[in-house]
Amino acid sequence: MSNELILDYKVSHGRAKAFYERYERKEDLKHATHYCPGCGHGTVHKMLAAAIDELGIQDRTILVGPVGCSVFTFHYFDVGNVQAAHGRAPAVATAMKRSRPDGVVIAYQGDGDLSAIGSAEILHAANRGENISVIFVNNAIYSMTGGQCAPTTLIGQKSTTTPKGRNSATEGYPLHVSELLSALEGPVYIERVGLGDNRQIARAARAIRHAVENQVNGLGFSLIEVLSPCPTIWKMDPVESQKWVRDVMEKTYPLGVFCDRTKERGPQALDREPGAVAEPAPPLEELGRILGVHEEEQQQADGCCEGSSFDSRTVDVQVRIAGFGGQGVLLLGEVLAEAGLDAGLEVSWLPSYGPEMRSGTSNCCVRLSNEPIDSPLVARPHVLVAMNEPSLRKFDQNVRSGGWVLYNGNDFPEDCRRKDVQVLARPFLEEADGLGDPRACNMVMLGALLETAHVLPQASVDAALRRLVKSARWVELDLRAIARGRELMRMALKETLVEV
Repeated sequence: MSNELILDYKVSHGRAKAFYERYERKEDLKHATHYCPGCGHGTVHKMLAAAIDELGIQDRTILVGPVGCSVFTFHYFDVGNVQAAHGRAPAVATAMKRSRPDGVVIAYQGDGDLSAIGSAEILHAANRGENISVIFVNNAIYSMTGGQCAPTTLIGQKSTTTPKGRNSATEGYPLHVSELLSALEGPVYIERVGLGDNRQIARAARAIRHAVENQVNGLGFSLIEVLSPCPTIWKMDPVESQKWVRDVMEKTYPLGVFCDRTKERGPQALDREPGAVAEPAPPLEELGRILGVHEEEQQQADGCCEGSSFDSRTVDVQVRIAGFGGQGVLLLGEVLAEAGLDAGLEVSWLPSYGPEMRSGTSNCCVRLSNEPIDSPLVARPHVLVAMNEPSLRKFDQNVRSGGWVLYNGNDFPEDCRRKDVQVLARPFLEEADGLGDPRACNMVMLGALLETAHVLPQASVDAALRRLVKSARWVELDLRAIARGRELMRMALKETLVEV
């Protein structure tokens, strides 16, 4: 190529300014998002970022992201970002717009989020004609919740999270959100678009820009429903899933404009004030007085757990289990909790996990007691089961003095050592592999935990395992894994424990 040609070369397409230059969510993947190959979220992100750039509103934009696969929008969009609880994005967006009327507020939601738990919020925000823009990504499934249909799941549609498909007699019919909202007087613009081919994608980009531009012009509520592929949950490759949007999904959800009052509303057509700004929240130190908690009671509550350690004469065991998604963290906690129920104890099990389908974090809190449990949250565990180093580093310092840390690793990190905590560091994964399957690592660690706590009879553990694990082969393997974990702990107690 000649120098003249090089000088004439121009970049016609590149990263939108509304995106960060690097994505800091993962140290080793600063160039990539967390979305699966073929997922529609990445495509919709590009459309929205392009619209923000074209309208010149980056410094005014506030993006509201709730729970779901889109929860990490704040890692990608270089705009104002606000996190909302599951389904509550329209309510949060309403508050943001009314408190900052010059801002451009965009709620970004999935179908399980918007049309299920968030159905009331979206209905009333649309009915009020709130001057916000909503991007509604509809892939017809719950991506995180297994065994149940989303309101938008198609009749007979089978997927990873809907293995039996949708039956109208038991789950009802697919919910048509765009048609439902377009019957209201409040919305100014509602359109359903798809990502089934390049032509549909081009139209979707125009619709998203139009919805945001309506807000910039003060016209009121706009919603764009995007039919989006989800190859992972649909169990298809990216090409098949895109074709399925066009050939199957569109038959249930026809594309088109369902409401467009843009011309009749005209620029700056809102005929009402955006609403009074709420009074600021009271100072944190006033919270006790507002709730009626006396100072002495609060001090007792704050100090009740300080310096305490596990007393084997009472049943009061608080456990935190943490690792990556796919390591069986939640199942380990479930077996422990179910065994506690079988033994007649008071039990709580509180799971916490990331929304992404791959390489997410996962942890759960389990409490076993012979007294009523006041809270399922375990802030200061007696035992921490850390299935990887990031989890160890995240929760290690919260373990109570005199407690235990069970760590899946050959060596315990020097900078995590504590003199007041006992440690069992073993390659539990390799132990499970030696038994027949590395996926039984969680049960090996459960065995070590049971040998540490000494509060549950093995018969209760066996009964819990058989209720939760349906495969006879896996039950047999898990029982051997638990026995091996108990053996490892007994051996460790006989040896010199790691100095911490």
